[in-house]
Amino acid sequence: MSDQATDLATETFVAHRNLLFTVAYEMLGSAADAEDVLQETWLRWVKVDLEQVRDQRAYLVRITTRQALNRLRAMSRRREAYVGQWLPEPLLTAPDVADDVELAESVSMAMMLILETLSPTERAVFVLREAFDVGYDEIAAAVDKSPAAVRQIAHRARRHVDARRPRQVVSQGETRAALESFRRVLETGNPQDLLDVLAPEVVLMGDGGGVKRAALRPIIGAEKVARFMIGGLGKEKSPITVAPTMINGNPALLVHLDGELDGIMAVRVEDARISGIYYVRNPEKLSRVASETPLTLG
Repeated sequence: MSDQATDLATETFVAHRNLLFTVAYEMLGSAADAEDVLQETWLRWVKVDLEQVRDQRAYLVRITTRQALNRLRAMSRRREAYVGQWLPEPLLTAPDVADDVELAESVSMAMMLILETLSPTERAVFVLREAFDVGYDEIAAAVDKSPAAVRQIAHRARRHVDARRPRQVVSQGETRAALESFRRVLETGNPQDLLDVLAPEVVLMGDGGGVKRAALRPIIGAEKVARFMIGGLGKEKSPITVAPTMINGNPALLVHLDGELDGIMAVRVEDARISGIYYVRNPEKLSRVASETPLTLG
């Protein structure tokens, strides 16, 4: 490839990089793996004869999807050996991500966990169709299926996701209000106040990766969750501080122990109460909460 062609390929790749990262991240739930996919995409992209490519954005999305699918299938073996519960890698995001309702929902912890229950192909089809509005023909080329098969997969995946997503749309303001109450309770450690904030059937999931203390299985029910959280916080001898932040386009909490980052708490809110708590403590997953990661659907 000539220097001029390489420059053009680089310019196009950089222009769409945030989109490609978002596609890979939504499919994989891991920023580190998404970055590896982008590197693999770039290596293939620079070998392409750009004069033969009609839609460069679509072609890049196709390469990224194929590489992400390959990695997703390989990751399933890694997940089986993972200690305790696996949660997506949290990303510090800019305010403009929160302003885009569709983007904020598609990368939320709650949605990313629902996507984990899909097969790799279902996940790819759902992400490309629902989040990025990619046409069926283009998705078919990306996942090596016929357009008719892709339509069926998309319908099945949408039905699966709809059965598990919250019935009501919760505004950022409602989530912030619930989180602020939750933050005060965490710092004071009052069990009754915590019960008032939690929904009766709240689910707590913790990811320590075998490095930090975390529940090995989901804890269900307000009393059990409160007991686990108050008990855990009570065992910590260091001062606990909790600060609001924006993770994956949604309000969340940064938890520090004795001035050191301990983890990220993302939540799901329904009827002004917290119905889901996702606590990422695995240090290997906290590298993306110090600086903003740009995400986009366009």
